[in-house]
Amino acid sequence: MLKGPNVLADRTLDSEGRTAQTLAPAMAEALAAAGVQAGDVRLVTTTIGPGSFTGLRIGVTTAKTFAYAVGAEALGVSTLAVIAHQCGQLSPQAEIHSILDAQRKELFAARFQYQAAQSDEPLPVLARRSADAIVAGESWLQSLSSGAVVIGPALSKLGVHLPPTAISAPNYQWQPQAVTVGRLAWRDYQAGRRDDLWKLAPVYLRPSYAEEKLRK
Repeated sequence: MLKGPNVLADRTLDSEGRTAQTLAPAMAEALAAAGVQAGDVRLVTTTIGPGSFTGLRIGVTTAKTFAYAVGAEALGVSTLAVIAHQCGQLSPQAEIHSILDAQRKELFAARFQYQAAQSDEPLPVLARRSADAIVAGESWLQSLSSGAVVIGPALSKLGVHLPPTAISAPNYQWQPQAVTVGRLAWRDYQAGRRDDLWKLAPVYLRPSYAEEKLRK
């Protein structure tokens, strides 16, 4: 939870628990720890994907419901962009590849370019070089340029297959963090970006298995 640039409280859900059961209590705990009333919240942020169908539905629906209930605005950010912004300070113009496991030997991937560090906030300045997309894992590996920095949970499977000229980010940076979501959304909000609460929706990049089966 942020107040301007300051982090007031942070909670991580138990990976062993069910998100639908643990998310609301964790939100209540974060509000209490921050000393903030729900009605004081003016901006609610969430990742909108790509990622797990169930996780995205729960996260986006919860964010929209909470924002509507307290009269706050809501802003969604790309999960891949969040991960990319967790890279530490890099050399100027370094290429960053943010990746998530999309199953079926595929990846959710996006490419960014490091521009500079910012002295007034923890997030670096990145330029987006590709849209979020689904790519074949093998062809993605072959496309990596020399010196490319790779970051994201999919490294747990692909790390050993990276070409020797690619750089793997430290594993503590791989998972998207709520604090980064808040900081990135806050920066976008200050720059004037707004989302329509009613139109905010998960970005899956592919139909669900049930939808694909129905089409067949």
